[in-house]
Amino acid sequence: MDVLYFAWVRERIGLPREVVNTNARTVKELVSELVAREERYEAAFADISALRVALDQELSSFDAPLKGVREVAFFPPMTGG
Repeated sequence: MDVLYFAWVRERIGLPREVVNTNARTVKELVSELVAREERYEAAFADISALRVALDQELSSFDAPLKGVREVAFFPPMTGG
């Protein structure tokens, strides 16, 4: 699946996107797999309460299932103004 990173998440990981082969069933499991890879992922996902996730461009939760999902995007909360 395609995994996209935005704003400071992208800066900490050093990539705007990547293709990830995963057996994760939920977003939380995917995050755990990514964190286990390298320190840069650990830094990016240190506080998931400070992140939002979208599955196939729809805002979702970290408990959401990944079955059938083609794209996961991680980003900080957006503010208006």
